[in-house]
Amino acid sequence: MFLAKVIVTLKPTVNDPAGLTVADGLQTLGFAGVENVRLGKYLEVRLEGTDKTAAEGQVEAMCQQLLANPVIEEFRFAVEEVS
Repeated sequence: MFLAKVIVTLKPTVNDPAGLTVADGLQTLGFAGVENVRLGKYLEVRLEGTDKTAAEGQVEAMCQQLLANPVIEEFRFAVEEVS
């Protein structure tokens, strides 16, 4: 059994209106040092199997096909064996 921890973020060149809203809110609350906020997604996916390389390949395909939009988002992940 494997656990994949996936982080999906917007590419640096893509506008992030939700991030701007959060940054403005933080500044309004007195966090004056906040210059920029970028929002993203964090996902955990449990996979059955005994081969870590195969699990990593499956997670890569999941990200390319559904979990991330490769046109505007970047992703990274880590796969670890769990009991």
